Amino acid sequence: MNIFEEKKIKVSEAVLALDLDGTLTNSKKEITENTKAAIDKFIKGGGTVVLASGRPTFGVSPVAKTLGLEKKGGYILAYNGGYFYDCKNDKELFMRELTHEYLPILEEQAKHFGVNLMTYNYDKAYALDIEEQYYMLEIKINNFIRVKVDPLAPQITFPIIKCLMTAPGDHLAKVEKEMKKLWEGKLNIVRSEPYFLEITEVGIDKANTLLNMTNKIGKDTKNLVCCGDGFNDLSMIQAAGIGVAMANAQEKVRQAADYITRSNDDDGIVDVIDNLFYWNR
Repeated sequence: MNIFEEKKIKVSEAVLALDLDGTLTNSKKEITENTKAAIDKFIKGGGTVVLASGRPTFGVSPVAKTLGLEKKGGYILAYNGGYFYDCKNDKELFMRELTHEYLPILEEQAKHFGVNLMTYNYDKAYALDIEEQYYMLEIKINNFIRVKVDPLAPQITFPIIKCLMTAPGDHLAKVEKEMKKLWEGKLNIVRSEPYFLEITEVGIDKANTLLNMTNKIGKDTKNLVCCGDGFNDLSMIQAAGIGVAMANAQEKVRQAADYITRSNDDDGIVDVIDNLFYWNR
């Protein structure tokens, strides 16, 4: 029996957490009109939407605006769980900074492993190498201003929530294993894409922040539905009442999910909204 037949959630009690890249947005980084309409229907039915992304807040906010969350209500989880924001009330509900003293060590390790390192401040992305291809991809996705800083640590005096290492996927997979050993118990190290290695404080990931904030906004975590495609979505998919992987998700993510929906290029989120919830009568 399909999980949607075994277990449906009342829409007015549901929290729908949506990863952005590869999940909510298609390959062109756009939200289709069908997906917009389905999300609008979900919100009008009383459902709560959380945009749950590894992107910095500056990169998530335009998506929230496209969906009208500042008027309709909804939340942003940014920096892979380091920040949580109430769109309608324009209020920060949670932030966890990265320990600043770690930055020079991370910079030294980035140079040792031969990878790029970057961090963020509002609309600017500071990096050791601002010509590197995956840094440029991050710039394109979020529309950041490029800022070259080498050495990085002495010039970063503002609060930081997340750092990002970038490199080709095969190499970064090896770096990820080494970094997890080096920072065990101090930092959370996870890839969002094969070429993006996310670095946040220990205990900061999408799952922990979603579970804590779902309770804080008065919802039950058993009614949490999480949709994603990347390695950094794995924790929230495993923690959700129902975890949903996109058809285009990484194999490990698909294996962990309760349900595999259509791809991000085939309105997979519409399929979730149409089939997972039952509507108030």
